[in-house]
Amino acid sequence: MRVNFKKLLMIGSFGAALHGCSSMGNFSADPMAGYASAQELILKKNLNQPDGAAKEYVYAWGARHQGADPESLLPRKYLSQYCHAKGGSFSLLHKSSLGLVKDGRARNALASSSNVSQGIGAYQCKQRNGQRWIVSIEPIAEMRSAQYADARAVRLQAQIMDADEAQRFYRNSSPAAVAPKKANAAAAKSPAAKPAALKGAEDKKELPAAAETAKPPVQLADTPQQQQMKYYVAARRDINSGRNQVEACNNAQRAYNYGRLPGSAASNVYAESGMLAARCLTGIPSYSSRFSNPKAQAQRILQNLAGNHNHAGAKHMLKQMK
Repeated sequence: MRVNFKKLLMIGSFGAALHGCSSMGNFSADPMAGYASAQELILKKNLNQPDGAAKEYVYAWGARHQGADPESLLPRKYLSQYCHAKGGSFSLLHKSSLGLVKDGRARNALASSSNVSQGIGAYQCKQRNGQRWIVSIEPIAEMRSAQYADARAVRLQAQIMDADEAQRFYRNSSPAAVAPKKANAAAAKSPAAKPAALKGAEDKKELPAAAETAKPPVQLADTPQQQQMKYYVAARRDINSGRNQVEACNNAQRAYNYGRLPGSAASNVYAESGMLAARCLTGIPSYSSRFSNPKAQAQRILQNLAGNHNHAGAKHMLKQMK
């Protein structure tokens, strides 16, 4: 039997070429394209803490890690890569005013660092298929890194928002303009005009100045505690009444995402918002179906409330889920 070595060689070469093309295709596939949504990327990349609260990122390394890349730009980096993998354009929609950072010195430190300012705010992705989504990346606090003693860290929270919500949030979180008080005080203390001066003014027959239009009083922006309370109240009302279930659950998650803010009332709102969010993830299919593993996410929230806040309701709900 004669073997046609030339044909065998050609067949082998063709097979190797096909295998090479297949391997190249697998190698060049963008892993970011595998996520079903930006929300799934946030969850699976652990951009927030497991319970959805803000996560710590190093933005200023100490002497031991000089030259290392800052962690604080990672949320923006991953979300931008995901947007581009979907054929979209990623751009800044609303600039952050760092309104959730309550300490003035911490806010100034973060604002002066490009490793923070270049990665925060609301970003918009316009995908090639026409889909559009907005993600908010907001700093909550600044502190010494818990893992690296000589590094400074920022606590960031990534949250998907719709256009109206983003507009409301960034309008309300911007610092309110404060009317200068010194000028008013000086005007109040100025002595009354002397009769001679008044007479001189009358002799010149100057026309009286037009009355200045009264300006409306400056409306102060809601504090984070007030915003958290609004989301919680709206969520509780709609969940208990059975209306607007998905939006109600979104509001519960938003309230919980603020974290435990200063003040006893805010602490209660945080815990009860977490309970509502857990109820949504376990008992409202129209909301829980949006997540790949809603039960596990609910358990993380409940474990946080039970372990860190000794919440009796969370402990009871965890027992029921076993």
